[in-house]
Amino acid sequence: MDDASSSSSSSDSASTPYSSIYTNYPLISAFLAFAIAQSIKFFTAGYKERRWDLKQLIGSGGMPSSHSATVTALATAVGFQDGFEGPLFATAFVLAFVVMYDAFGVRLHAGRQAEVLNQIVYELPAEHPLAESRPLRELLGHTPPQVIAGAFLGVVTAVVGHLITSAVG
Repeated sequence: MDDASSSSSSSDSASTPYSSIYTNYPLISAFLAFAIAQSIKFFTAGYKERRWDLKQLIGSGGMPSSHSATVTALATAVGFQDGFEGPLFATAFVLAFVVMYDAFGVRLHAGRQAEVLNQIVYELPAEHPLAESRPLRELLGHTPPQVIAGAFLGVVTAVVGHLITSAVG
């Protein structure tokens, strides 16, 4: 009898990690915020440029910041689920702050440097060894409004998710 119950509980626990991924509210909030932000960029770029660029679905830069949306949705959802006073929320909050600071600080300036370097390479004579080099990616970071818009999107996504999970549960 003990063997049967232990094998039953071990098969239940074996399926739990996979099924819990689909009910993990912070994880779902983060992925959903990312998907919404990337979709917004895809459709607005398609509307503005009158062509569809699939790179917009995975690329960095642009409005809103999907990095900011992802980490703020995660932090907000963790706060709702485990409390805003605990160490888990503190960790998620600090992570969000670091990611957003990096997005509009370091990565924005790296993109601007890439712009300048690309211009320098473009102006090189054709016989120069670097004249044929592939251009550097310029759209790496975000402006402060793009980061703020992403953060707002992330918070809204987590709040809506919280309202839905509260109503269902």
